[in-house]
Amino acid sequence: MALQQEVSPLTGIIAEDAVVIDFGEHEGKSVLEIADTCPDYYQYLIEQREDGNFSIRRTKDKIFRLYVHNQKLH
Repeated sequence: MALQQEVSPLTGIIAEDAVVIDFGEHEGKSVLEIADTCPDYYQYLIEQREDGNFSIRRTKDKIFRLYVHNQKLH
């Protein structure tokens, strides 16, 4: 029997603690930390993903970084 992997509404199959925000006042914090401490901002990031204004890239240092394109002030 295969184990079902939990899927994040923001990062998909990548664990939220492995994805770091790479912009704004929350730069350097993990998505999991934002989900726990700033639920409104987490919801904003989900909306940006749904709008296609969002990407996660793995950098040379092997860290997944979350980017929002054309970021609106929030």
